[in-house]
Amino acid sequence: MKKNSNTHNSEKIAIKVKGICKYYRIGTKENIHDSLGGAIFSLIKSPLRNYRKYRSLYRFDDSEINDSPDIIHALSNISFDVNRGEVLGIIGKNGAGKSTLLKILSRITVPTSGYAEIHGKVSSLLEVGTGFHPELTGRENVYLNGTVLGMTKLEVDRKFDEIVEFSGFEKFIDTPVKRYSSGMTVRLAFSVAAHMEPEVLIIDEVLAVGDAAFQNKCLNKMEDVREKGRTVLFVSHNMSAVTRLCDRAILLNSGKLVMNGPPEEVVREYLKSGQDIPGELIFDSVENAPGNEIVKLKAVSIRQENGAISPVINIERPFSVEMKYQIFKPGFSFLPHFVLHNGGGNIIFVAIDQDRNWQNRTRPPGIYTSKALIPGNLLNEGTVFVDPVMRTVEPDILHFVENNPISFEVVEMSKDNPTRAGYVKSIPGFVRPALNWTTDFKDT
Repeated sequence: MKKNSNTHNSEKIAIKVKGICKYYRIGTKENIHDSLGGAIFSLIKSPLRNYRKYRSLYRFDDSEINDSPDIIHALSNISFDVNRGEVLGIIGKNGAGKSTLLKILSRITVPTSGYAEIHGKVSSLLEVGTGFHPELTGRENVYLNGTVLGMTKLEVDRKFDEIVEFSGFEKFIDTPVKRYSSGMTVRLAFSVAAHMEPEVLIIDEVLAVGDAAFQNKCLNKMEDVREKGRTVLFVSHNMSAVTRLCDRAILLNSGKLVMNGPPEEVVREYLKSGQDIPGELIFDSVENAPGNEIVKLKAVSIRQENGAISPVINIERPFSVEMKYQIFKPGFSFLPHFVLHNGGGNIIFVAIDQDRNWQNRTRPPGIYTSKALIPGNLLNEGTVFVDPVMRTVEPDILHFVENNPISFEVVEMSKDNPTRAGYVKSIPGFVRPALNWTTDFKDT
C-alpha cells in the first residue's frame, strides 16, 4: 500500500520506505498435446485457465513466494528513510531493482507488500521525453511536457527562456519535433524536467543523455538542485556523480538492500565487487598469449599503492599499472609501454618505460614485470582503459598490442579534493593535475 501524506510526526523525514516487496509472475511453458482430442479439450478449458492465470498475476500465496519458479523477487523487504534536503544515491547493476523501486515511489506501480510515505510535492524523471508529440513544435512540447511533469502554465511561462537556453535549441524551438534527432528530443525533454521545482525529485539515470558537454550541464544542474536543499533520489551508473552529488547512498543487489551509508564507501563496495570492470587480466596459456616467439604478454593489472589489485582508483591516491611478460630470445632491447585512453579513441597519455637500468640494453630470457607509478590527483574522473604494448628499438618491431584488456574507474572518494579548490560542479578534461599556484597582490 502506498501512502502520501503532508503531515508526519517527524518533520525531518521526507521519504519513509518500510518493508517494500515487489513480486512478478513470469510466463510458464505451454503444454504441447500429442493428440487432436487433447488439443480440443485444452481449447475448451482455456477460458477458465486464462481467467485463473490473470487472477494469479498479482496474487501471491505465502507458501509459493519462495518456492514457485515462476515468481521473480524484484524487491525484497526494502526499508530506509530519507531526510528533507538529503540527496540519496541508489546504485546497483542492471536488474538490481532500482527502477522498480523508483516506480513504486512515483506511484506508477504498487508494491506487493510494505509501504512508502512521501511528504511534499513529488516530481519524477524516469522516462525522459514522455509526453512529447512529434507533430508539435519544440515550443508547444515544452508546455505539453511541463504540464505532464506537474508544472502549471505560469511556471512554464516564467521558466521558458531558461529551458530553451539550457537545451541550446533556440534556433529550432518552433520546428516540429518530428524533425529533431533523438538526441535533440532527449536534450529538450531533460531541459524541461531540470527546471521543475518540487520538494522531492526522483531521477533515474538522466546523465546518460546527450553528448559529453550536455552531460556536464546536467551534472551542474544537479548541483544547483542539491544546493537549493531539495530532497532527491538519484539513480545513476556514473559513480563519480554519485560520490560528488549525494549525501548518502544505498546499494541494491538482486532486489535486496545490501548496503546503506556514505556514498564513498557504498561506491567502493559496488565497484570492487567486479561490476564489469576488470582490474587484472592473466594469460595462463602461452599459446594464446599476445606476442610472438621473441616475447609474450603474461598479465596486466591495476594496483593500489598497497599492491592490491583494484578496478577502482581514488583520484587522490597514487596507483600503478603493471605488465608481466616473458622473453624467450636474447639480443633484443625492449621498450614496454602503456596507452591510457577513455574508450572513445581519445588518448589520455602514453607511459613509456623509463627505467634507466634497462634502457638501450638487451635483456636475457626470463620473466619480467614492468611497473609505471601514476601519481594521485593527475587523472580526471571516469573510466580509463589500458592498452599494453611491447616494441623493440633496434630492430624496430611491434611484438604485441592488446586493446582494452583492462580498465579502471577513477572516482572521487571525498568532497574536499584539493584540485577542486571549492568548485563543486563537473570539471571537463582527461586530466586534472594538482598544480602549484601563486598570486601576487598589490594594494592600489
